[in-house]
Amino acid sequence: MILKDLTIDTTWSLFLDRDGVINKKLENDYVKHWIEFEFMEGAVDALKFLSSVFGHIVVVTNQQGIGKRLYRAEDLEIIHKNMLYEIDYHGGRIDKVYFSPHLASEAHPSRKPGIGMALSAKKDFPKIDFSKSLIVGDSMSDMEFGRNAGMKTAFISDQDREDSRIDFNFRSLNDVVISLQNSW
Repeated sequence: MILKDLTIDTTWSLFLDRDGVINKKLENDYVKHWIEFEFMEGAVDALKFLSSVFGHIVVVTNQQGIGKRLYRAEDLEIIHKNMLYEIDYHGGRIDKVYFSPHLASEAHPSRKPGIGMALSAKKDFPKIDFSKSLIVGDSMSDMEFGRNAGMKTAFISDQDREDSRIDFNFRSLNDVVISLQNSW
């Protein structure tokens, strides 16, 4: 299966992980302040294109650094406010950012691979149809989140991974865009 087979249009929704998809992941650390936030190469331009394709675009991100008391929810709000401003300034769109501050050890339903953030998005945007949704993420918990909610899954990694939870492998969000552009 290739992305073209999905016939994606504005009735589809895009769910994006943040760290490793939109911005660079910090090794063995968390993005705790805006100054540490660095967009992945091509991500801002990719979001501009994706905004014209998907009806809804939301970010779903686990942020257990809050649960570890390494930064506050207020710090995260500043990061997201600036991220959304930059994306909007360059012609892109993210409709809403959802985050789970819970520790992995808590197994909280809002934390991926639980689908609490997906259910919150559906409550806020009732037209979201999980069977017409794509999650793009760089971890297996993102892929499990997508599977648990009934979405298609796109895995971001330098190497293709064979796994029943992954529908598509890409190197970056920009490569997702290239695949979609080749669909028309």
